Amino acid sequence: MMKSTLFRYTSLALLAALLLSGRAPQAEPPNIIFILTDDHAQQAISAYGSTLIQTPNIDRLAREGAIFENSFVTNSICAPSRAVFLTGKYSHLNSVRDNRDTFDGSQLTFPKLLQQAGYYTSIVGKWHLKSLPTGFDYWNVLIGQGDYYNPTMINMGDTIRYEGYTTELITDLALEQLQNRPKGKPFCMLYQHKAPHRNFMPGPKQLGLFEKDTFPLPSTFFDDYAGRPAAEAADMRIADMYMGFDMKLMPEDYQGYQQGTGGKATFDQAGSWQAAYEALTPEQRKAWQQHYGPIRKEFIQTHPEGKALATWKFQRYLRDYLGSVAAVDDQIGRILQYLDENGLADNTIVVYSSDQGFYLGEHGWYDKRFMYEPSLRTPLIIRYPKKIKPGRSVSQMVLNLDMAPTLLDFAGLVIPEDIQGASMKPLLTRKKAKNWRDAIYYHYYEYPHGWHDVHTHYGVRTERYKLIHFYGALDHWELYDLAEDRDELHNLYGAPAYATIQKELMGKLTALQQQYKDPISNGN
Repeated sequence: MMKSTLFRYTSLALLAALLLSGRAPQAEPPNIIFILTDDHAQQAISAYGSTLIQTPNIDRLAREGAIFENSFVTNSICAPSRAVFLTGKYSHLNSVRDNRDTFDGSQLTFPKLLQQAGYYTSIVGKWHLKSLPTGFDYWNVLIGQGDYYNPTMINMGDTIRYEGYTTELITDLALEQLQNRPKGKPFCMLYQHKAPHRNFMPGPKQLGLFEKDTFPLPSTFFDDYAGRPAAEAADMRIADMYMGFDMKLMPEDYQGYQQGTGGKATFDQAGSWQAAYEALTPEQRKAWQQHYGPIRKEFIQTHPEGKALATWKFQRYLRDYLGSVAAVDDQIGRILQYLDENGLADNTIVVYSSDQGFYLGEHGWYDKRFMYEPSLRTPLIIRYPKKIKPGRSVSQMVLNLDMAPTLLDFAGLVIPEDIQGASMKPLLTRKKAKNWRDAIYYHYYEYPHGWHDVHTHYGVRTERYKLIHFYGALDHWELYDLAEDRDELHNLYGAPAYATIQKELMGKLTALQQQYKDPISNGN
């Protein structure tokens, strides 16, 4: 009895001290697994309504958590988007405007803040930021883009070559790290895949998975790009994809054909594909020969040309791309199973996203970069059983800029004032969030260097309208009414009927540039 009374008074005294200090008692902090893929289009996730593929494990996250209907990126290209996720800051402030730039590892990131707060932090898989990872207790990352098979990785400074399919290997390493983590700490793991990045190599289990499927051509596949000179200038057409690197043909298979410009005509696509093929183990090569041998033979026999060749390339592209996606979905299932079996699911935030969207034949394209919808949109699904009701759908516009503050907020940490994103926690835990953004700002920089000849541009998107300014070598404006023209085919800039809307968007664009401290608003 005496011990009980003493404990009660001690607890009350501790509570009073915490209240006087302004700190409330904290609940058990959530664990975090941030799953990031590369170039995964919303159109290739069945939870988003895709008819191309079934993604049961990603769908499970959506069913048991929240799916964001309008999730976008600030700069649709790999390294810059990853830097935005980490810092919660736009490209012009986080040092990574395009894929040439090196990430400044000394700057503040959400893993560093979590680490300082007592989290065990780790990253396994794709990094692609040139500098070595900082803010992680453990890291094991691919070199550059990485390879689909038998990758070389940097494990805490040591270079190691692994044997196997990269999507599966990354999962093996992630599960090993989860198993070996210090058990007395909350953890944050960045579990990041190369797939389904170009050149779209399915795993051994997915070879042939979609071979019997014939996918419908998008209605805009043979777009003529009328009124859109930047779209016309881009080298992103599926019809121009490389015969070897992309289509997996050998030089003897397409004699008499153009190799394809593929986004960079000077790239040694045949040599690169030959090197990737020769790097396969004998067992892996045998599986590839069994799968692609008949495809190569049929190509030689049918000899498609013109639109028939473009259509053939489209089918081959989607079959390999979707096979790569299916491999990722399978491996996510292994991670979810581990959480279930170890009693971790309820208190673990699981995020699924991609560094940007991707074109699956819309406008005849593959790749990303443009502010048009297929590459501006990115998947975003968050499951956290303790706080997020299952089956939630969020319609407000969010950005990859918002990930860092959201995870910090859920962890109970103070969000630094210089973070430019907003915590999505209110969108996930309340019936309705007040004062949420009514527009997003975008800025793409990689031109004329790099790939695909997409001109530099910035713009603003509201729920209904989009205004884009291509600048530099091309000075051109575009305006779209997304409610009337979801495919963004009809440029309305300068149309008298939209004069008021155009003026409002111009004002909103300038305001956002000033808000986010983008120097372009000062004429620079």
